[in-house]
Amino acid sequence: MNQEDKFKNVISHAKEYGFVFPSSEIYDGLSAVYDYGQLGAELKNNIKQYWWKSMVQMHENIVGIDSAIFMHPTTWKASGHVDAFNDPLIDNKDSKKRYRADVLVEDHIAKIEGKINKEVEKAAKRFGNSFDAEMFKQTNPRVAGYVAKIDAIEQRMKKCLDDGNLEDFKQLIIDEEIVDPISGSRNWTDVRQFNLMFSTEMGSTAEGANTIYLRPETAQGIFVNFLNVQKTGRMKIPFGIAQIGKAFRNEIVARQFIFRMREFEQMEMQFFVKPGTEMKWYEYWKAERMKWHLSLGIKESEYRFHDHIKMAHYANAAADIEFNFPFGFKELEGIHSRTDFDLKQHEMHSGKKLQYFDPEENKNYVPYVVETSIGLDRMFLAILSTAYEEETLEDGSTRTVLRLPAKMAPYKVAVLPLLKKDGLPEKAREVIDGLKGDFMCQYDEKDAIGRRYRRQDAIGTPFAITVDHQTLEDNTVTIRHRDSMKQERVAIEDVEAIVRKGVRG
Repeated sequence: MNQEDKFKNVISHAKEYGFVFPSSEIYDGLSAVYDYGQLGAELKNNIKQYWWKSMVQMHENIVGIDSAIFMHPTTWKASGHVDAFNDPLIDNKDSKKRYRADVLVEDHIAKIEGKINKEVEKAAKRFGNSFDAEMFKQTNPRVAGYVAKIDAIEQRMKKCLDDGNLEDFKQLIIDEEIVDPISGSRNWTDVRQFNLMFSTEMGSTAEGANTIYLRPETAQGIFVNFLNVQKTGRMKIPFGIAQIGKAFRNEIVARQFIFRMREFEQMEMQFFVKPGTEMKWYEYWKAERMKWHLSLGIKESEYRFHDHIKMAHYANAAADIEFNFPFGFKELEGIHSRTDFDLKQHEMHSGKKLQYFDPEENKNYVPYVVETSIGLDRMFLAILSTAYEEETLEDGSTRTVLRLPAKMAPYKVAVLPLLKKDGLPEKAREVIDGLKGDFMCQYDEKDAIGRRYRRQDAIGTPFAITVDHQTLEDNTVTIRHRDSMKQERVAIEDVEAIVRKGVRG
């Protein structure tokens, strides 16, 4: 199965089994807006809890807050979003489709990278175990040419973005012969800037209303509460403030299922440090965040770091953790050294000091900030698409299984009475009652046991407990493991420990 077909199957599976639904579907939906169903809500909450535990519970110097979505409009003037939160927009005159100009160029670069990978794969087959991929990339003339071409394109795009030179940005697209993905046309409009913030009005009458914005990020809610948290929590530098919350961006091209949406959720942590130490902490959090991702059991080859071509206006260092989605490597999490930009901007616009008194230095200063920011919806998609597998079994039959990390699975245990009679349902209810105080459990007595196993495989339940006639005799049950499909006979009193060990990993 190719990656495009797999992605379509993941989307279909997500709807069929209650993970993700198109929002307002009975009214034909709303573009790039989705609802999380009964299983999706559980998976999403599990991701949030795992992140919160790793960031807040496991760090004595990091605390969490929950700031409001609506903020004073001057917040966004201070942060630079009113003036600088723009994406370069371009339209194709023939297809009437709208695109982000930088994404068009990035997709073009990805195609060149694909050519490099094909050359490497062909050479690897030719040279066998002695093949050195990195040496080949450096010495093969064709591959070296591709690499040089990518570097030239990236540098030119960076200059266009840094200088705000939209005319040359369009010329770059023309020079590289980039075509509309739908029509194949090169008939482009000029590139223009498009502000991504949603605006609304607050007030009882239109005349007295104030224009306010739906927050485009959760970070500013942390910055404006810096002193509140620092003083009430008696926090000492270095310390962090974490938050999970909704953000809203009027994306030019919202696409690729839940990867790019207009309403999404972020998990962010702002880490306040002494000026001059920010690069040490920047490297520390890059390593720590990658460890967190790898702790989920996903292969390291599915991740990579990517340094930013164009630095955000607030940053002196920035990198993305990219994930190999079914549509290629894309940003999953950002780690940024934000300097003291945000706190100083809020000082200037509010007239209030946002400084920390350092008893060791015996002076006040505005801290520098290192940020980690991960898209919850993107993490959801990364886990779901990696877990999805259509497996051919030894007997030739197939099964669809979600190999979710057990700690992330919506249901940890399914309890299944073999028959709907002979006291088996009653005994199964006793078993599930003993487990559901600690784990999300599902009871299922409909259809043959094999079909019930397949349903649990499809939603990623790691353990299935079957209650049969022998259970009534000796208080043992059969526990089936999702990934291996192996079954073992265990005492009911041992089930909780087995499940707990499996969930912890």
